[in-house]
Amino acid sequence: MKASQLGEFEEIVLLTVGILHGNAYGVTIRDEIEEQLGRSVTVGGLQTTLKRLESKGLLAANTGDGTEIRAGRPKLYFTLTLSGKKALDQSREARDKLWNALPQIILNLK
Repeated sequence: MKASQLGEFEEIVLLTVGILHGNAYGVTIRDEIEEQLGRSVTVGGLQTTLKRLESKGLLAANTGDGTEIRAGRPKLYFTLTLSGKKALDQSREARDKLWNALPQIILNLK
């Protein structure tokens, strides 16, 4: 597989979809990111990123059942694909390699 370069927010979204496995849709993804990282997320920015990750084949989208609360509109659930998991693995390996290359003097800075 060709290495997939992930932006920081793309990586955060992929990780969050993995965390929410089976319950990852727009609102839960946004809420989880805000809770875990204390980072504000716009709906538009999140939706754009989800669509981009889906078009890259890193996420798959499935339509859930409509609910009365949502006036019959279905939720769009996202799941991590094998390619998405591999992209996360590659990103983690790259970050770990860089962290492991830091000299001890840098790690000890206070």
